Amino acid sequence: MDVVKAAQLSGRTLERVVVHPLVLLSIVDHYNRVARDTRKRVVGVLLGTSSRGSVDVTNSYAVPFEEDDKDPRIWFLDHNYHESMFSMFKRINAKEHVVGWYSTGPKLRENDLDVHALFNSYVPNPVLVIIDVQPKELGIPTKAYYAVEEVKENATQKSQKVFVHVPSEIAAHEVEEIGVEHLLRDVKDTTISTLATEVTSKLAALKGLDARLREIRSYLDLVIDGKLPLNHEILYHLQDVFNLLPNLNVNELIKAFAGNLASFF
Repeated sequence: MDVVKAAQLSGRTLERVVVHPLVLLSIVDHYNRVARDTRKRVVGVLLGTSSRGSVDVTNSYAVPFEEDDKDPRIWFLDHNYHESMFSMFKRINAKEHVVGWYSTGPKLRENDLDVHALFNSYVPNPVLVIIDVQPKELGIPTKAYYAVEEVKENATQKSQKVFVHVPSEIAAHEVEEIGVEHLLRDVKDTTISTLATEVTSKLAALKGLDARLREIRSYLDLVIDGKLPLNHEILYHLQDVFNLLPNLNVNELIKAFAGNLASFF
């Protein structure tokens, strides 16, 4: 039986996992302090809220974790430390509860289901979010999973847990956006000129835009070829994007671009 059917049999459908940027910054800091320039990964607890098939990850903290490179069955997670930390976090924000755990993978590992089972004692259906702290491609550096019971068609075989991928996204409250923006302004290489920094930022933004446009084109091609069903909600969003694009044939806009380019060179 495939994992989709297994997920349906689990009685729980998780539609998305939303990770806030401050959580990403905290995890990257954890990795840089503990496992930078090594093959190790770091593990921690995710805090937040969950409702209607969506998990909102708003906070996190690191947890001491060790594992044997040669034998994945040997690992240690300090659950006493976790319980003490959660008790303190709960005093600050009682609305946040344990929603799962994170790992810097950067991929799923053989003992992840065993670690996941430990978190089942703290939350009924935990999520695992793998953070790629050293991404090689532009895009969202998160992959989210939850575990379901895979039922075997042969009654003599025992059922087992398997990970099911769930879409993840990055979102922030207005206050968080302001804080991250100010933080990123301070995080810069002083050996690089301001002009070089701006050009690098613009280039990264254009590469990201190019990747998103290619994804849109690929999706529309699949819809035209009949390989994907028509989704009106996606088309509505695409139409909103196109409506926000400026009319490049307006003379005033052409003159403004030409003036800016002339002053730049």
